[in-house]
Amino acid sequence: MEFVKAKITDVEPIHALINYYAEKGLMLARPRTMLYESLREFTVARDQGKVVAAGSLHIIWEDIAEVRALAVAPEYAKKGVGRKLVDMFIEEAGELGLPRLFALTYQQVFFEKCGFHVVPKESLPQKVWKECVNCPKFPNCEEIAMILDVQIQG
Repeated sequence: MEFVKAKITDVEPIHALINYYAEKGLMLARPRTMLYESLREFTVARDQGKVVAAGSLHIIWEDIAEVRALAVAPEYAKKGVGRKLVDMFIEEAGELGLPRLFALTYQQVFFEKCGFHVVPKESLPQKVWKECVNCPKFPNCEEIAMILDVQIQG
């Protein structure tokens, strides 16, 4: 299995993966436009050339970034693939000098295993909410806010 930055040809598989879980109410749907516009933020896991997981590190401000749109194909779930992506985002955040990562998620247990802890949504900076106003669930968001302090590297 290889973990690499996403390419244009990965947009459709990423879209299918995310929306598979969105249809089950396990994560928010993402339109293709968002995927194309933020493609450079995405990392994918490929097994024999097939995208089996994806996620992105989205910088919000000088001191915080979001792990977002993290999805793993069902047949690869619970095999460490999602954890490897999160670990890569934590490392990248440290290299960039970002001291905090957060996730808005329905998957609290997974993110706790990755070292995140629950915080009140209101404790996140206003910049975090700039995209939430366009969400169909706003203002009645059921996602859990979780945060992780990152070790800054060199």
